Amino acid sequence: MSRRRFQRGSAMVEMTLVGIPIIFTLISIFEISRGMWMYHTAAYATREGTRYTVVHGQNCTIAPNTCSVSLSQVASKIRDAGIGLVPTDVQMTFTAGGTTVSCQLDVCISSGTYTGMTWPPAGANSAGTQTSITLRTPFRSALAMFWPGAGKVTFSPVFWFPATSTDNIQF
Repeated sequence: MSRRRFQRGSAMVEMTLVGIPIIFTLISIFEISRGMWMYHTAAYATREGTRYTVVHGQNCTIAPNTCSVSLSQVASKIRDAGIGLVPTDVQMTFTAGGTTVSCQLDVCISSGTYTGMTWPPAGANSAGTQTSITLRTPFRSALAMFWPGAGKVTFSPVFWFPATSTDNIQF
């Protein structure tokens, strides 16, 4: 018998043994990269919302300036800066002075309650007052579909990425 006959199919077995871990590693790298992108996007959006808030304090509305903004407008800035974040999943908490407001991003933008609410609110909008925005967004990993014995695959939130930005009202 020739040596070649005994080696038939060995390349396929070797590729299977090496290929499966390589594919899993490649998918893991993509998932980690996607998670990092989501976290940095959330942090950037939160920072942009806080920057927008701190320049609309009490002295900004002194005549002839009329630059007071609503909570809905701040939330719209966060949505615009947070490309790829799902507005129905994003939970936010706004804090200025002693006032705290919590809502989902899509509700903050569309609800009439937040459209008429000036932010920062009167009494908590003087220069030097600390204001902060905290944002939480879920990360649903696609690696769950590769977990052996997982049964039915659901992409429920496994990790919540928090982002907080704090600054003092400028004027």
